[in-house]
Amino acid sequence: MHPPPFKIPESVLVVIHTPAREVLLIERADAPGYWQSVTGAKDRLDESWESTARREVAEETGIEGGELTDWGLENVYEIYPRWRHRYAPGVTHNREHVLGLCVPAGTPVRLNPREHLRWQWLPWDQAADACFSPSNAEAVLMLPRFMPRFS
Repeated sequence: MHPPPFKIPESVLVVIHTPAREVLLIERADAPGYWQSVTGAKDRLDESWESTARREVAEETGIEGGELTDWGLENVYEIYPRWRHRYAPGVTHNREHVLGLCVPAGTPVRLNPREHLRWQWLPWDQAADACFSPSNAEAVLMLPRFMPRFS
């Protein structure tokens, strides 16, 4: 049996939200207490950001559909040492592309229990405070720029 291939250091961060700016956060199974938006690496170098985002959202939350918006933002960050073994030797940084996914309030969430323990919907500003990752918190704080309030 062959070992799994290394992760590609190009990933998506998908801020899932409702029209009322409630943000879905999920708690990591491998790091209890670490709340985040959906994240995930490309499966192939030529996989599009949209395909990666839709695949990761479906795998991690069971959510399919919704209005996906490419926010045109990218973060480059140092991979936490505890997760570097997933990447090729010498890879220390990841390029993360940010997208938003607007879904109706009450959208059901079905977590993959191998990846996440719990989920919660929070107002966008409270969600930003709950994120363990600074780039995730910054992305959530940008939600009003990409999602004007309807009123």
